[in-house]
This record gives sequence, C-alpha cells and structure tokens, in this order.
Amino acid sequence: YQKRWVKLDADYLRYFDSEKDAYSKRFIPVSSISRVASVGDQKFEVITNNRNFVFRAESDADRNEWIRTLQQIAEERKSKALERTSMSPTTNGAADPADKSGFLELRGFKHKLFVAVAGDKVFLYKNAEDYRLGIGITYIEMNVGNVKEVDRRGFDLTTPYRIFSFSADSDQEKEEWVEAMQQSIAEALSNSEVAERVWAVESNRFCADCGSPKPDWASINLCVVICKRCAGEHRGLGPGITKVRSLKMDRKVWTEELIEVLVRTSPKSRSGGETPRPLLITDPLAAGRGLQEHGRVASHWGSPPPLPPPPPREPSASPATLLPLPQALCAAVTTSDLAETQALLFCGAAVTCATGDPQCPTPLALAEKSGQRLQMEFLLHNKNSERAGLPSTILCHAEFSRRWCTLQDGVLSYYENDRNAVPNGEIKVEEIVCLVNNPPNAHGIESTFEVYIESERLYLFGLESPDSAREWLKSIAKSFVHPRAEELLALDFERIGRLHYKGGLNLERAKEGWFALAGSALHVCFEDSERQEPLQLRKLQELWVPAMQRGLRGATGPPPAEARLAGRTLYIQGERKLDFLGWVHAIQKAAGSAGDTLSEQQLTESDVPLLVDRCIDYITQCGLTSEGIYRKSGQNSKTTSLLEMLRRDARSVRLKEGEHQVDDVANTLKRFFRDLGDGLFTGRWGQDWLRATALEEEEAKIGEYRRLLGTLPTVNRATLKALINHPFRYGVGRRENQMNTHNLAIVFGPTLFQTDGKDYKAGRVVEDLISHYVKIFDVNDQEMKKQQDEIMAIMKMREAASSGTQQAGDFICTVYLEEKKTEAEQHVKIPATMTAEELTFEILDRRKIVMKEKDYWSCFEVNEREEAERPLHYSEKVL
Repeated sequence: YQKRWVKLDADYLRYFDSEKDAYSKRFIPVSSISRVASVGDQKFEVITNNRNFVFRAESDADRNEWIRTLQQIAEERKSKALERTSMSPTTNGAADPADKSGFLELRGFKHKLFVAVAGDKVFLYKNAEDYRLGIGITYIEMNVGNVKEVDRRGFDLTTPYRIFSFSADSDQEKEEWVEAMQQSIAEALSNSEVAERVWAVESNRFCADCGSPKPDWASINLCVVICKRCAGEHRGLGPGITKVRSLKMDRKVWTEELIEVLVRTSPKSRSGGETPRPLLITDPLAAGRGLQEHGRVASHWGSPPPLPPPPPREPSASPATLLPLPQALCAAVTTSDLAETQALLFCGAAVTCATGDPQCPTPLALAEKSGQRLQMEFLLHNKNSERAGLPSTILCHAEFSRRWCTLQDGVLSYYENDRNAVPNGEIKVEEIVCLVNNPPNAHGIESTFEVYIESERLYLFGLESPDSAREWLKSIAKSFVHPRAEELLALDFERIGRLHYKGGLNLERAKEGWFALAGSALHVCFEDSERQEPLQLRKLQELWVPAMQRGLRGATGPPPAEARLAGRTLYIQGERKLDFLGWVHAIQKAAGSAGDTLSEQQLTESDVPLLVDRCIDYITQCGLTSEGIYRKSGQNSKTTSLLEMLRRDARSVRLKEGEHQVDDVANTLKRFFRDLGDGLFTGRWGQDWLRATALEEEEAKIGEYRRLLGTLPTVNRATLKALINHPFRYGVGRRENQMNTHNLAIVFGPTLFQTDGKDYKAGRVVEDLISHYVKIFDVNDQEMKKQQDEIMAIMKMREAASSGTQQAGDFICTVYLEEKKTEAEQHVKIPATMTAEELTFEILDRRKIVMKEKDYWSCFEVNEREEAERPLHYSEKVL
C-alpha cells in the first residue's frame, strides 16, 4: 500500500500524492461504482463495473465512515440516473460525450495518453480502454486554463498549478486540439443564468434531438433546446432554417421575451398536454416532401414548403377569402397560444403572408396591435427563416389546391380554374433544370411529379390518372430538354435534367450534359457525344459525395459528386443545391443493393455481386491454407453483422486480415446464397440441374450442364462461374485445408440449391461442376495460367509468413518535391505503415518548409513510364 490523499465529491473519487496537489493520480466516477465492501482490518474495496480498488484507512472507524459515505453517494447517483432514463429513454446516464478525444504526447509521460475535451473540463486517461470505462488519471478545470501554441505540433495548457505540454501527431491535429480547448475555456467562463432558467422546465433539461442531459444550445426560431453536437447539425442546415445560439455565451440575444418564449413553447408547458417534438431532417429535399396538416403536428426542422402567396386581391378583401393556413395564423397571433402559431408555421404558413387588413398587413403587425409581445418575439425570429429556401410548392398533402394548367409557347401556366384568363403563376420552360417522376402515392395522391427551376424553387403537381401524369411529364420534358438529348425521353425515367460534369483528360472546364436516371442506370448525353451513354450505377467501383456546405450558395454551386467506374472517373456538379441534392440522393439509392435477388445487388464489371466477390477474394487471400474452411461455422453474431453491412453497401466494406475471421466470412457467403431470392440456379431451372446428374455418359452430362448454363440470367451465370472457380482453385491448397472436391461439394451443394441437405443430387451437381470446370465454363489456357500463378504466389507468401522467413523491411523510394529535378529529389525510407500524410510531412520537414494557412500539399503516385499519376488520399498507405 502507498499512502495517498483521497477526496470524494458528488461525481468522483480521486486520490493524490499529497493534500497540496491540485491534480490527482487517478479518479473513479461515482456513477461507475456498483458496490463498496469491507475486506478485513481497516480495508475496504470499491467495486466498479470493470475494476476493483482496495483502500486501507487509518482505523476501522475511518473505514466504516468511508464505506457509508461512498454507498450513500453511489445510491444517490443511481437513483438520479434511473430518473433521468425514465424521462429520456435516449440517455443512458453516461458522462457527457467528448467534444474532442484522441491520443496526445504529454511531457513527463513515457507513453501517449488518451485525452478528452468534454464541456468545461479536459480529462487525461492512460489509454482508450480506461476512457471507455471512465476511470482516468486526472481532469483539468478549464476556467483556470489558458492554451498557447509552442511549435508546429506542440502546445501548452497552462494553469496556476501546472503547465501541461502536449504534442500532437500533425499540425492539423494540433490546431483542432487548440480550438477544442479554447472552446472549453469559453464554456467554463460563460454565464449559466439563462441556461438555469430554461432548464427549470423539466423537458428542457434534455436535448430535443438526441436526449443528452443539460443541453446548452438552442434554436431560437424552432424553440427547442439542443446539445452541442446537435447544434453542429443544426448549423449545417443554415440560419435560414434553424438559428442556433448558446444559452451560456450569446448573452445579448437572450431578452426576457425570448427566454419566456422558449419556456412557454416547451412541450410540458403547453396547455394541450405534451406535443411531439419535431424530427430532425438534414436533407432539405426530404424536408420539402414532408406532410402538411393543419393543427398541431410533429413537423420537420426546415418544415414542409409553404403555400404560395395568395393571388392579388382588392384592399377591401375580407380575411374569410384567405387560404386556410394564413387565415389560421392571422387568428392565432392575436391570442396567447404560442403552440398554435408554432404548429401553423411548421405546417407551411408564411410569416409574411397577407392578412387582408390594410392597417395590419402582416401577422407581426396583428400581434403588435393585439399586444401579444411573445407572439411578436417568436414571429421576429422566424421572419427571415428560409423555409422558402426549401422548395416552394403549389400543392400540399391532404388538400391539394386544384389548378387548371396549360403548357403553351414555352410557358407552363396554372390558373384558379379553366374560366380564368389571368394565371396565378407561370413557369418558363427554359428555367426548368430538373423533372422528377415520383413513386405512386408518394404524396397521398396516385401520381405526382416535381419541377425544379433555376431560382431554387420546386413545384409539385399531382394527378389521379397515371396515364395523364405520364403524358404531362413527357410533354414538359420534351419542352425543356435539348434536342441533342431527345433520345433520353424514350426512357422510363425517374429523374431527368441538366448537370455539369468533368471527365476524361480535360478536368479544367466543366461541361453541360443531360442526365436521365432510369432504374439503376444513369443515361448521359455528353456535350461532345451524339448518342446517350448508359452508366450502370450498381457497377460503380466507388461513389464519393462530399459533405454539403448547407446555407452557402455561389457561382460554383455545390461540390461535385464523384462516380468511378472501371477505367474512368466522372465528376458531376450541379449549379443549384436543391436539385443537386435530389440527384445525389437518387444516384446513391440507385447505386446500392435493392433486393435479395442476384441482379439487384451491387455488381463488379464482370457481373458478379460485389458481396460475393469481396468474400471470395478475402477467403482466397487469407483462407487458402485454413483447415476445414467452409465446414467450420463462424460466430453467428459476426456473420449476421457482416452480411447486413455487405447487403447495405458492399462497396464501402473492406475485409481485412486480423479484423475479420476467415470462418466468419465463409459463413457469410454461405448464408447469402442460402437466403437468396429465387436461388442461384433459379426456381425455373433448378430441378433440371438436379436431373442432369442421372445421365451416365460423362460427355452427355457435360453437354447438358453447358446447355443449362446458357439458360441462366447473365448475373447468375457469371456468379456461378466465380463461385465454382473458387473451390476449383482450392484444390491447390488441398493438403493444408483438407477440403477435397467431394468435401467442398457436400458443403456447397445444399447451400446453392437451398435444399437443406434433403437432396444428395445437389452435392453431385456441384462436384461435377468443379471437376469439369474448364470444359463447362470454357476456360482457356491463358486464364488457367493466370489463376495458377495467383494461387502459387499466395501460397508462397503464406508459407513465408508462417515459417518466419518473410523479409520485413522498408522500401527506399525516390520522392520529388513539385518537379522532377535533381535538386528536388529526396530518398526516403518508407515503412509499410506510412501514410501519404506522414510522407508529405516528412518531405516538408526535410526541406524546412513551413506550412502556411490555406496551403494544401498532396502526394501523387506516378507510374513507371510517367504516363499517368494518381493523388493519394492523405490516410492512404503509400505502399
């Protein structure tokens, strides 16, 4: 035992070298203490969920006092945690999530420490496991802290008691840590008066989005209290949708009226009982498609699109002639019912709608006249909210506004009825940028379609007749699509419009192209091409979509999406965020797996499902010498999880040795085929394959198999070849894996035919296909040699690794700085783990180049003949 000074407060049990020390050697959260027990003379044990600590007091009386106090505080914390959980099911009573966490070097410690910045404190842990358990070394109160940069990767956290000298892995990491700690200091020095008043209402003590306790941010126009993390999501939507302010730091904004509005609109404060909180939607397009209903509803952030302004009226028009939502809003703002006003705005009522009263032309004026100061405050904060920045629409769910529409002389006009001569509104076809055919009943009506125009507006039209809707859709499309792209009109498209793109060798200038999405194919009419070209989205090698900077608009438009197919990369960019977000969402959906049949999966260029290809490739690389492969069962939970990930998006899954077990991957592959809709051999032809085993003559049997192979759909045929080739190659490693052709057939047969082992002929078919693989699948000598070379290379590598003779060393590579000249040449030793970022910093350090703000350095890989180059992602390994 070592003598320590021990302190206990409501949150932590801490021990120090002496009572003069400000920072502990270890702290244990009271919330993690499950039991305290006496373990002998003067000793007691503090038992946490994962670790036990034994203390020895100076006397039995001291020990008993410690036990009693610890038990009392632990019980109080448990009861509070249970109470909080019952009020907010999404909260588990854990500590507040870290704003920034990771490993840092700290002067005085041999190994890196795991550091977490959370709220107004910085916590130090020995490792990530201790961080997960909550048992740390010490924490630093940031109300006495100050952060100062020291060098490129170093910075000091200074307190009156000690200087903590940290060092990050990179300059960028250092800047992120410094920023996080400065924010923590600001939070520690902030004023909690407003927060305490808002938290006085029970429902405001938890984040409206995620349920985290003590949220210290708020959306002042949506009137909800949110945590710091969700505040970041709200900020991403832009101030036009949600205006985020800190309860502690933005002191000037918090007037008495605004605080009262936030308290009064809290769900538990409303007279009508608890009203559902709005749901967070980060996709403006999806928000624009939200349902509109009159009354109190659970609406979306960035609520559904508002109704259009009413047609021009005479000054003497009475309020009774107004549209329902504006009329209801005008009535609500003259009362004290804030909840009604909030619900109406979120249903689409415009803050600036016409009231029909010349003296009080807006709802704000009506509220002022009625002396409703809280209504005025609420309306003021929603006055500039760009719910109109989401699509403005002429139709809504439940009460579609019936309009008479005409398409004539390049103008789509809509009228109050077929007798009116003056239209309510017009859309010029040259302003249309995109047309969308919605699925049936998408908006509570049989057929609807959307028209996007250049001014970032969206019009939603609906018809009860699918034939009429299709006719309108084709007519509008024909009126705005360029003549050179007219062949796109023959497609049964879901979305059609113009976008900019870059591709090929010229990436300097974006060109205009016409795009149509039909099923899983994106048809493109390129600027310099006479015919449309279909791109099979399920065969994409990679689909990369950058994070959208919501709220920012400019001439360059939103950042491009990148679609990479075999042999080419296409960058697609929209001028307007609204329609481009729709394109991105639709392309992502079309590029994913859509069902449980083979043809609905993401595919390789050779028409093999990517899921199958990933598994086969991994097992070939890592499981060729694995004994009893496919016969052993993997862990059921891991198999289920892996299959779900691969089904969802196989393109994003990377199977890595050490992270994934061979048996789990093999089991995943078998389960995929066992659960496959219509099976690999199809319900129509499956029995014919089984009957073929009765043929006695070998050549006749092979001929029948070849005939049946030709009847299979393309994807099934390609998949069967890849799958049979897989156990065929296993014959090379038969001595190590002890799986001969017969054993493999017994395992695969019932799985592929989905017979559950009830028909022995299933194994016979697979055994015949493996044995006669070359003849049945027409494999030529060149293909055979390539496969054998691959297998032999893998076998040699595995043998070398297992015998310990594998050469482990670094490559010495020549790296050039900006240009290929002798004076720019550097010879660098590159280990297998070095990333492009680390190599870049290595070169800049050697050349003593200091990175300035907005400097961007990239590492490029150039092929041997210098015919092509490729930028490496900063986290990608150089080798």
